[in-house]
Amino acid sequence: MNIDDYSSVQPGSNYVCSWSWEPGVTNGHRIIFSADSGDLYALEVLFESDGVRVNLSDCLYKGRPANALLWLDCGFVAVIVDMADGMVLKFEEGFLKYKSSIQNIAPILDMCIVDYPDEKHDQLFACSGMASEGSLRIIRSGISVEKLLKTAPIYQGVTGTWTVKMKVSDPYHSFLVLSFVEETRVLSVGVNFSDVTESVGFQPDVCTLACGVVADGVMVQIHQRGVRLCLPVGSVHPEGIPFSSPICTSWFPDNMSISLGAVGHGMIVVATSSPCFLFILGIRCSLAYHYEVYQMYCVKLQNELSCISIPQKHLELSRFLTNYAANNSTPAFPSGNHVDNLFVIGTHRPSVEVVSFTVDKGLQVLAIGIISLTNTLGTTISGCVPEDVRLVLVDRLYVLSGLRNGMLLRFEWPSASTLSSTGSTGQQSVVGSSTINFHISSNLLSPNNEVPEIFKSNISGKTEGDLPVNLQLIAVRRIGITPVFLVSLSDSLDADMIALSDRPWLLQTARHSLSYTSISFQPSTHVTPVCSVECPRGILFVAENSLNLVEMVPSKRLNVQTFHLGGTPRKILYHNATRLLFIMRTELDNDSCSSDICCVDPLSGSVVSSFKFEPGETGKCMEFIKVGCEHVLVVGTSLSAGPAMMPSGEAESTKGRLLVLFLEYAQISDIGSVTQRNSPIGSYSADQLFNSSLCSSPDDNNYDGIKLEETEAWHLRLAYSTIVSGMVLAVCPYLDSYFLFSSGSTFSVCGFVNDNCQRMRKFASTRTRFTIMTLTSHFTRIAVGDCRDGVLFYSYHEDSKKLEQVYCDPVQRLVADCLLMDVDTAVVSDRKGSLVVLSCANHVEDNASPERNLTLSCSYYMGEIAMSMRKGSFSYKLPADDMLKDSDDATNNINSSRNCIMASTLLGSIIIFIPMTREEYELLEEVQARLVVDPLTAPILGNDHNEFRNRESRAGIRKILDGDILGQFLELTSMQQEAVLALPSGTPNVTVMSTLKPPMPVMVNQVVRLLERVHYALN
Repeated sequence: MNIDDYSSVQPGSNYVCSWSWEPGVTNGHRIIFSADSGDLYALEVLFESDGVRVNLSDCLYKGRPANALLWLDCGFVAVIVDMADGMVLKFEEGFLKYKSSIQNIAPILDMCIVDYPDEKHDQLFACSGMASEGSLRIIRSGISVEKLLKTAPIYQGVTGTWTVKMKVSDPYHSFLVLSFVEETRVLSVGVNFSDVTESVGFQPDVCTLACGVVADGVMVQIHQRGVRLCLPVGSVHPEGIPFSSPICTSWFPDNMSISLGAVGHGMIVVATSSPCFLFILGIRCSLAYHYEVYQMYCVKLQNELSCISIPQKHLELSRFLTNYAANNSTPAFPSGNHVDNLFVIGTHRPSVEVVSFTVDKGLQVLAIGIISLTNTLGTTISGCVPEDVRLVLVDRLYVLSGLRNGMLLRFEWPSASTLSSTGSTGQQSVVGSSTINFHISSNLLSPNNEVPEIFKSNISGKTEGDLPVNLQLIAVRRIGITPVFLVSLSDSLDADMIALSDRPWLLQTARHSLSYTSISFQPSTHVTPVCSVECPRGILFVAENSLNLVEMVPSKRLNVQTFHLGGTPRKILYHNATRLLFIMRTELDNDSCSSDICCVDPLSGSVVSSFKFEPGETGKCMEFIKVGCEHVLVVGTSLSAGPAMMPSGEAESTKGRLLVLFLEYAQISDIGSVTQRNSPIGSYSADQLFNSSLCSSPDDNNYDGIKLEETEAWHLRLAYSTIVSGMVLAVCPYLDSYFLFSSGSTFSVCGFVNDNCQRMRKFASTRTRFTIMTLTSHFTRIAVGDCRDGVLFYSYHEDSKKLEQVYCDPVQRLVADCLLMDVDTAVVSDRKGSLVVLSCANHVEDNASPERNLTLSCSYYMGEIAMSMRKGSFSYKLPADDMLKDSDDATNNINSSRNCIMASTLLGSIIIFIPMTREEYELLEEVQARLVVDPLTAPILGNDHNEFRNRESRAGIRKILDGDILGQFLELTSMQQEAVLALPSGTPNVTVMSTLKPPMPVMVNQVVRLLERVHYALN
């Protein structure tokens, strides 16, 4: 059927590329189809008495051409798009409406891993998609959530969420409080969320700033005009008052508006702005069910407050501060060495301050942490005002603060040695700032009256240990681009937290420094824990105007974040010093150029700067190269249209260009002038580069992931370029003073004269028979991958300045990527979907023929083309194995983990290869031989697993074990596991082993423990 016959479709260019029939319809037949223009239509076939009639609808939805369509029940339609994200659509009012996306990260053309030793939250940056659908995908391991409930999108304008207990000791929450711009609603927590605002007593026509339970059965609502104390009725909670309506009383500040507040047990703290005051309020009971709020103290502030947090009273908290005062000769506590009330504040100074309130001596600043951050170039970072602050007690006491610029900070109390080393000078500055920062009046004075200072101290008379203590900034992380909110999962001081910025993170408080894991949930504006009988570990997210009740589950999954780039991303590099991604794009929809290199902020996805190639020029490769103590970006391009090689594999007669770029930092001053500095890419020491990853180790002290200021700009500038014969398809560093590049079938060893990036020199060149696709090096070894002869090993002799081929691939292969694990071992992926490990022996090198003298160690047929491979670091051990760190097995595991391989394919797969000992391999080989024939674990379509994985492989070569098959063993019951291991082994792989060797006894516990180690590390 030709759809061009209908007038509603443009004739001449539309054809059907996919279709699907409507399911479950008996009295009619409808089909939905996609035209190559991306338009979706519905076709209805009617069988009538006078014949068949066909009705064609108007365009129902316009998007990208669909490779496949699936019409589901309830009017849903799944649209699968080639090399782009798909969609879920639904029929509504006669048209198709977009509901959600179907993620598709294929093809992955290149990737880079932010993966350093002891990394706790690795990230993978992938180049995905083609042309206008090209995108940057940030892939990280995340915590899975089970979605329990989602409401309709009727909650627009939510400004805050809290869950409140009726009594402090209650195990479950009783109420959910939702604050809107001009409204507050209180919902009961249970199977259903019902509105109980009137029965609780909260004022419904105001925006709630904070709320909580101040005493058993007594709830407090803080809003802009005052503080409202409520006693809910018994109809909404068994512990409520026995009346038909709640009892309420209020407190109001004199002619001021409240800006923020917090509620703790027995204490309420509120702050105002313009003028800036801090009020300490208490409650007292005059008659049964009759409470009143009264002002205990009023504090005048020099700096406006940005957040307040009141921790739960805890015996260990008082004990810690008492011991700290005794050990450091600090008079930390008035009134008998105990703290009646403690709270933490954030100020616009900016700073975080720990304040105690005692009945006899009032307010006292115990500790203060000044927030003054600069980036790597010394520029002060803006937006460092605390948005949220929490006090944490896990083995030690520390303060967490989320800033408005998306950064997360951890402050700790200094040790005694630190206090003595700082001397009195550092203490004086802190005390001086606190002296003018706080003023106090008695509870009888009005805020407008004159108030005396809280501290009557002489700065010159201060000694070590005087208050306040100067908190040490231990760690800084940037986790987003929006303000960071900290939400504890329970009331205890050691509870884990959710750090909510532009996406949610689980913050593990028991870890040293800062350790956080991505939560597999969509970006949300608010979050609060919900603990009920039906859902004891619930978490409520506010996202897309809906309430989403979820529960975190022990398993993990991959989180993928997408930033569209407007072109095909071909190559990607992560630059430690600037914390930017360098991405080479092609097929740009741009009149001036079709290819460029752009610098992308990995957190916001914004393009900081770009370097445009000449018209008709296409980027092919790039790599960071060290020049002295600096780094530059060496780029290879093509100046010719068409393919790089002939069908025979020989290089076409083309032209290319080699470019040397470096970053130029420009700072825009207040008067508009621009100060430029010809800054190389990364003029930092090795240690600095090591410690500046976006997700650096939680044990370092660097300021990672710092946001670029609005007055800063990075620009790529050309330092050197030369035109060469042949497309430049590969570039790689070599040793410390050279780099390699290939053009056509020639590759050269080059360097920079006197470490001057504008003076490049070619030291040696050699030719291969076919076009060179990849170059890689490890120490003195050079591995060249071409499109016919496979991988060739070369050595460079510096004295004679000559290149010598020393080893050759034993078979012909079209190399997709090559990775040198050491000077003797190469991992190679080819364009037929195979991965092999090639090795050589050093002692044979002098006498070996350069023909076919590499040894095939092992192979694996993936069925997918791996275009990019990178080294990873995965230590497959259980937490209990930490006790065995001194054992040989633990050492072997840790050493081998550094040689893991991550491969990304054109079909969007990410495959991880992990080395293991010979004993582990032989054990799991026996298990795999039984799993592939057992009916419970054999391939579901009945295919021959051994035949598939042995494709493109020579007989007698060891095969890399299949983790998908082995992983099924952990899903079997104990009886099923024993039954599988009792099967005879019939795999051809076992014939590689010596026939004289007796069969290995396979124990269930031994297999389970080994597989659990791998499963724990990767999942």
